[in-house]
Amino acid sequence: MGLATFSRGIHPPEMKELSSGSPLKPAKQPSTAIIPLSQHIGAPCTSTVDIGQVVLAGQQIGSAGGFVSAPIHASISGKVSAISAFPMANGRVAPCIVIENNNLNQSVDFEPNKDFMSLSPEDLKKKITAAGIVGMGGATFPTHVKLSPPKEKPIDAVLINGAECEPYLTADHRQMVERASDVISGLKILMKVLGVKNGYVGIENNKPDAIVKMTEAVRSEPSIKIITLEVKYPQGAEKMLIKAILDREVPAGGLPMDIGVVAQNVGTATAIYEACAEGKPLIERVVSITGNGIKNPSNLVVKIGTTFSQLIDECGGFNKNVVKVISGGPMMGFAVFSLDAPVTKGTSGIVIMADNQGDVTEKHGPCIRCGRCIEACPMGLIPSMLSIYSERSMFEGAKDYRLFDCFECGSCTYVCPAKRPIVQFIRLAKSLVKP
Repeated sequence: MGLATFSRGIHPPEMKELSSGSPLKPAKQPSTAIIPLSQHIGAPCTSTVDIGQVVLAGQQIGSAGGFVSAPIHASISGKVSAISAFPMANGRVAPCIVIENNNLNQSVDFEPNKDFMSLSPEDLKKKITAAGIVGMGGATFPTHVKLSPPKEKPIDAVLINGAECEPYLTADHRQMVERASDVISGLKILMKVLGVKNGYVGIENNKPDAIVKMTEAVRSEPSIKIITLEVKYPQGAEKMLIKAILDREVPAGGLPMDIGVVAQNVGTATAIYEACAEGKPLIERVVSITGNGIKNPSNLVVKIGTTFSQLIDECGGFNKNVVKVISGGPMMGFAVFSLDAPVTKGTSGIVIMADNQGDVTEKHGPCIRCGRCIEACPMGLIPSMLSIYSERSMFEGAKDYRLFDCFECGSCTYVCPAKRPIVQFIRLAKSLVKP
């Protein structure tokens, strides 16, 4: 029997070996933390602190702006020095709370609970909501919203996404190796909140050490299965993962809950465990700092609000001939224009590309109608037509080709012999038309 997988997709160089053997290590606390008030899909937070106020690590500094929102907490102790707009890794500007570290390492009382699994589903969900947990694979969808499906959409399966199919990134890999029991505890909390009896963890088979550790962690958990996945991009995309593990297809324009599934990232599961067992809000996360352009590729546990420049310095600085710094992975991430951008809840990695990793300045040409993008698209779309409509400013026409079913995985751009920026064209079209 073959490994679990989905149709189509691509096989870019994995480049995991650069950091996969690097154990988790706490990063140095930032001297200044720049904490955005919007680190999630949905309404931004409203500041609950004033300039000059002294705050403690773990203290809530931003209240949720609605149901689809998540509170923000201070990642360090110190004085609020500014509440203003700052540049983010994705090129946008967002309101942030700036905290100057007082180096006293003062924090709120986190109130740990060793008997957290005895709490009611509602109490567990309240802890997750209060902790400000969001999807940490990059989508940053508020977790409590996923845990509140309408009654007409009962959930019967919870999936933990351990595929980490993006090239270079190894943050989830190291958490599964070093914190397997915490990841499984997070999954069990999710299952209890949703009243689900079936849990699954999908892991690509290029992570044999993670598969061993996670299998050991579920040895006494008959309701949880470890599923080994084929190494293929984008295996870790939510819809692809569901197809590979459960052989269910999310309908066009639908959500996983429409077919009885909730999927969460490995880092999210760990954060859920910390919130319920340790009373700890989401104030830090694992970030892979990797690529051929960094001297010491590492997996660091980073305080939210730490700047990219500090983490690069902590990893030994740049090698020669660095041409690009990417927030996230090279397939779905954003090239940053400033190293002063802060780490947010959704920052899974920082990839530093050197010029020996390919020509990143090559110009694109017209579509040659080869069809390679169609063969690669995991959603079965026609990316060439989406890009042509957008390039010609015929944005409404792109909707006829299921524009909003594209989740911008980049497979089409990767295989295009004309080097067309297909994903960028699609993002442009999405920004200019309504679903």
